[in-house]
Amino acid sequence: MSAQLIYDLVPLGAIIQFSDGTPRPPERHRKRLAAWEHRNSGGRLIQKQAERRVGNTVIAATITLHVGDYGGGGVVVLRVHRTFSVDSDLRFVVTERPRIGAVRVLSRPGNDAELLSLASSHADAEAWLQSHGYPDAVLDEVTTDAPAADVMEGRTAA
Repeated sequence: MSAQLIYDLVPLGAIIQFSDGTPRPPERHRKRLAAWEHRNSGGRLIQKQAERRVGNTVIAATITLHVGDYGGGGVVVLRVHRTFSVDSDLRFVVTERPRIGAVRVLSRPGNDAELLSLASSHADAEAWLQSHGYPDAVLDEVTTDAPAADVMEGRTAA
């Protein structure tokens, strides 16, 4: 599926894999492998940003994936996000949708909100919010209103 379909149909919190369709190079080709891994990976969908205009320039809509966290001893030192334009030539696949009943902690109300955490229950989301302190955060329960992406890929909604 395209990045545009991810933007249009897939809910925040879904796990997305992206690929350019090329085969993985052998381990011994470190530079080629690193370049391949840059275009063939995955992450959790944390933000959808609408098209916007800056002066005379139009910036296309984007999707952002949380690829990973790096650190040690329970301390995150570096959080890695990847942002893709809806015009991206990569192919995207939804590998996991947020569980119905899970609660998304969003950075603010509105369409450009960023997913901060995906909790299994409302109580867990409240506890996460108390310990992390985002003053404008909102809680959003995952419902059954978004099976369209699974139908687009020829699967039944889980």
